[in-house]
Amino acid sequence: MPVNPAEQPTREELKAAKRLLKAQEKARHETARARARVSKAEIEADRVASKVRMSGHDRREQLIAMARHLFAEKGYEAVSIEEIAQLAAISKPIIYEHFASKEGLYAVVLDRETRALLDTVSSGLTSGRPRHMLEQAVMAFFNYIEEHPDGYRVLLRDAPAFQGPSAYSGLVNDIVDRCEEVLNHAFGRFGLPKKSAAVYARMLVGSVALVGQWWEEERPMDKEEIVAFAVNKVWFGLSGLRKNPTLQYLN
Repeated sequence: MPVNPAEQPTREELKAAKRLLKAQEKARHETARARARVSKAEIEADRVASKVRMSGHDRREQLIAMARHLFAEKGYEAVSIEEIAQLAAISKPIIYEHFASKEGLYAVVLDRETRALLDTVSSGLTSGRPRHMLEQAVMAFFNYIEEHPDGYRVLLRDAPAFQGPSAYSGLVNDIVDRCEEVLNHAFGRFGLPKKSAAVYARMLVGSVALVGQWWEEERPMDKEEIVAFAVNKVWFGLSGLRKNPTLQYLN
């Protein structure tokens, strides 16, 4: 007995099926649009909430931190206000409200790092035995490099034209002046001519600063070891100073 073919759907059933498909498609579109509206609302709510939560002081500190990182990574000239604003997810006018210009923001970053390093190193040049003071000061210098790598890189980079001479050179001179004061006092106690303190202070700070720059870039050894080498050279160099040094072969 032959098998009857499957019954074909009627015209009404086909229309009903099409209406159902259209309804399902419409429901999917409505769901997608609803989700999009929710997402946009959430994004806007987060943006508004962020502005509400972040005070003017907090926003300023955020911008300083982000700019410091970008200046350290790329250098002053390669960083734009647009890039800083994009990283902070804000508009450019907000940056101008806080700092007036990129130069103003850079100057704040530079001043912060200059004072931080100077205060850190000066804290090791206070009181105590000379050897102890030397170890404290050199360790403080390398602590700063280790704890503030972005800040130190900003200081090492060439300053933009509007800043004039290298800011790092100016910072080194500030540290030299403080070191010279300490050496003046120590040389007086040991009978060494005080006028030589200016020379030795520059030799001391210059050599340690150069070693610090090399260590920050290469990290060839751990911090304690590099500090021990630096102190060894400086201490035993100073301990062998003569009151009236002379040239042996050029006279």
